[in-house]
Amino acid sequence: MNIMSAAANTTGHAVEHLPFHLDARFWVAVSLAIFFAVLLKKGVHKAVAKGLDGRADEIRNNLDEARRLREEAQALLASYHRKQSEAETMAEGIIDQARKDAESMAAQARADLAERLERRTQMAEDKIANAEAQAMIDVRAKAADVAIEASRALLASNLKTADHNRLVADGIKQMGRALN
Repeated sequence: MNIMSAAANTTGHAVEHLPFHLDARFWVAVSLAIFFAVLLKKGVHKAVAKGLDGRADEIRNNLDEARRLREEAQALLASYHRKQSEAETMAEGIIDQARKDAESMAAQARADLAERLERRTQMAEDKIANAEAQAMIDVRAKAADVAIEASRALLASNLKTADHNRLVADGIKQMGRALN
C-alpha cells in the first residue's frame, strides 16, 4: 500500500500502521521541534522576555508617574483650598474692619455734629444773654433818663401833688414804651 492509500483511510476506517518516518504527523512534530530549537538557540525567548520586562517596566513607570501626578494634583488642590479659605478669612476681616471703620466714622460724625450744635447753642445763648444784658443796660439808662427828666420837670415847675402824681404816671408810661 502506498502513502496515498494510507492517507485515504484516515477518515475513520481502520488504518494500517505506517513506519513513523513515513507519517506526516511525525514530520510536522520534528519540524516544530526544530523550529523551537532554532528559536531557543537564537535567544528569541530572551528577547521576548526582555521585551515583556521592558513593557512591564514602562507600565510600572507610567503607574508611578500617574501616582506622582495624582499626589501633586491632590497637594495642589489642598493648597488651592487653603488659599481660598485664607482669602475668605481675609475678605471677612476686611469687611469687618470696613464695618468698624464706618461705625467709627459715623460715631465721630455724630460727635462732631453734637459738638457743633453745642457750640452754636452756646453761642446763641451767649448772644441772647448779651442782648438781655444790653437791653437791661438800655432800660436802666432810659429809666434813669426818664427819672432825671421827670425830676427836672418837677423841680422846674414846683408843681402840686396832683401834678406830681401825673408826672410820675407819665414817666412810668414812657418807661413802658421804652422797654417795648
